[in-house]
Amino acid sequence: MTTPAGSGMGFGSVSWWGLSPALDLQAESPPVDPDSQADTVHSVPELDVLLLGSVDGRHLLRTLSRAKLWPRRRFNFFVLENNLEAVARHMLIFSLALEEPEKMGLQERSETFLEVWGNALLRPPVAAFVRAQADLLAHLVPEPDRLEEQLPWLSLRALKFRERDALEAVFRFWAGSEKGPEAFPMSRLWDSRLRHYLGSRYDARRGVSDWDLRMKLHDRGAQVIHTQEFRRWRDTGVAFELRDSSAYHVPNRTLASGRLLSYRGERVAARGYWGDIATGPFVAFGIEADDESLLRTSNGQPVKTAGEITQHNVTEMLHEVATWGHNPEEQQHAEGGLEPGTAAAPTSESFTIHFLPLDSAQTLHHKSCYNGRFQLLYVACGMVHLLSPELGACVAPGGNLIVELARYLVDVRQEQLQGFHTRVGELAQAAGFSPQAGARPSETFARFCKSPELAVGSTDPAVEPRTLPLEVLAQPLEARSPAPKDLTEPLQGGTPRSEPCQPPSASPGSLSRVLALPQGALLLPNSESDSKTGV
Repeated sequence: MTTPAGSGMGFGSVSWWGLSPALDLQAESPPVDPDSQADTVHSVPELDVLLLGSVDGRHLLRTLSRAKLWPRRRFNFFVLENNLEAVARHMLIFSLALEEPEKMGLQERSETFLEVWGNALLRPPVAAFVRAQADLLAHLVPEPDRLEEQLPWLSLRALKFRERDALEAVFRFWAGSEKGPEAFPMSRLWDSRLRHYLGSRYDARRGVSDWDLRMKLHDRGAQVIHTQEFRRWRDTGVAFELRDSSAYHVPNRTLASGRLLSYRGERVAARGYWGDIATGPFVAFGIEADDESLLRTSNGQPVKTAGEITQHNVTEMLHEVATWGHNPEEQQHAEGGLEPGTAAAPTSESFTIHFLPLDSAQTLHHKSCYNGRFQLLYVACGMVHLLSPELGACVAPGGNLIVELARYLVDVRQEQLQGFHTRVGELAQAAGFSPQAGARPSETFARFCKSPELAVGSTDPAVEPRTLPLEVLAQPLEARSPAPKDLTEPLQGGTPRSEPCQPPSASPGSLSRVLALPQGALLLPNSESDSKTGV
């Protein structure tokens, strides 16, 4: 069977990287008002941001790296994901980005970042780093006080106890609690997933890859992605080949996720790769650059590939982030106080990342600490089904909403993109937002602002939150048929018990069901059988 075009199945049901370039969230938020936003503890204005499905931390890192260009501000990032592996990857990526320069140089740190973030296979030294860091995090997660002491920028206090236990189990698996490559045979899983996706087109996969790249990604603004790097990623899952190809052979366990599948009439726990095999991790950092020379063309062809641009942008970003706590003059200057409107790079304690419970999107407004708190709400394209009046009640009057569109989802046709964009506007309006006046036109993001006259606490009866068991970290790709035997691996010890705390999948696979798009709009994979069984 060949997966039909326009199905959206190529993106999978678990997001490991974003489908849009990294944003500076300060540039997207309302202007700071020192008189009304001053924080009594830190004596500086605060920016409270709620992010749904940001998955890879790119927006947060971009914001932190550019903070010195803005008036001094303290950041509170509240992150809500749909699976605990995404939370774990956030923690790993930020612990890497904030690693002491004395322990890991900038080049090594940026190369490690790229491999862990976007490669299915790792070099042995990078795999060793992941194991060591995962072991450390596994010991810190059950001890909140010790975690707060060693990672002051991180807060897990909002997570439920069972979610923390499951998060610890994720880190234990990364650290090698199940020994050997057969615990997660990434190359075989990737190939099986590709065969299942392409079907009869598998033997012509290079032609399919070239078509998707040239006729879709290039036409939608990602011309810098080179044919060779895109083919290599489609074939092997290695997007950033910074060394000889033979060096990449250790499975990247951070891309593993568990789920319950129907097999011969029974629900079976399995571990596999359920992420993107269509677009790739090139869009987040690889198609835009502050240095315009990186985007220069010669004879109509880009002089730099998306991989090279990504490496440059990530290295520059990590350098800016690393200067925060390690430049004594800047730190002393920042702590000494500045006049309003004077820019300064904040210290590493100037931000906190708060992870929220997985099923909390529709209940946050019930807590006074979240109701009307956020100046900015970001919603990824796979989480749009959670955009509702309940969620809108968490945004302060005059606050902004940024919604990621499905522009770089190669499975989606142009008319489907337009239908999705229209539906996003309808949901935003129902949630109390209106299009931003004077916002620059964009096919990548939809921008809205909060209508001050909206009654806080209003509800939309069409939106009903649902919960799923904790093991269902992603919905099945093929809900109407069992997964091929070689597409999954049975889960061994460390599998979290079934607990009703997991929301519907944030993948594009859930959009067509939840958004109820009209015919001709965005038709993405259906997971109806799962919703009927309640798991």
